[in-house]
Amino acid sequence: MQGISRAVRSCQEILKAAILQHAQGREIAGIEKIVSSLKWVTSPSAQQKGLENVTVADVLMTKDEQTGPWLWCHTNDIVIDAVKNMAKNNVGSLVVLKPGEQQYIAGIITERDYLRKIIAQERSPNHTRVGEIMTNENKLITVTSDTNILQAMQLMTENQIRHVPVIDGKIVGMISIKDVVRAVVEQQSGELKQLNEYIKGKYY
Repeated sequence: MQGISRAVRSCQEILKAAILQHAQGREIAGIEKIVSSLKWVTSPSAQQKGLENVTVADVLMTKDEQTGPWLWCHTNDIVIDAVKNMAKNNVGSLVVLKPGEQQYIAGIITERDYLRKIIAQERSPNHTRVGEIMTNENKLITVTSDTNILQAMQLMTENQIRHVPVIDGKIVGMISIKDVVRAVVEQQSGELKQLNEYIKGKYY
C-alpha cells in the first residue's frame, strides 16, 4: 500500500516542480517534457473532474468491462477452477456467491488467499472448496458505484486490501488498487496539462 502514497506524492511533486520552474523563469519546454512523460496514464476521452468528483463508477467506465460469470464463483466450486478463472480473465480476485440463483454474496477469494491457504499450507487446490479458503462476508469490504475514489483508496489502504467489489444491491464490478492509482495519476496529470496551457497563454 506504500506504493499508492508514493504514486500520489510523485504527482504532487511534479506539479510543484512545474510551478517552481515557471516562477523561476525557466523554459516552458521543461514542463512540456513532464506532461509528455505522463501521457501513458491519460486516456483521450477522460474528463478532468478533479479527484473530489471522481467516483468508482467513473473508474468502472474506463475499464470497459461488463459484469458476468468471470467476476464470481461459488462456495462449493473447486479452488483450482476459481484460480483458472482468474488467470483466464486476468483478474486478481473473484466474488464468492452462495449456491442458488439469488446471488447472495458469501465472501471473496483473492490471489493472496490462494498463496497463504493453499500454497503455503501445501493443500491441494484440486480437493479444496472455495468456501474453505475465502475471506468471509463479515470481513468483506465493499464500495458502491457512487463512492468517491479517494474514499475507496482510503478503505483499501486502511484495510490493506487490493481488490474491492462494487455492490449496488447486486454486483456491478470490481476495482483494484491499480485502477485507483491510475485514476489518481490521470487526474493529477490533467491538472499539470492545464497548468502548462495556462502558462502558454491559452487561458485568460
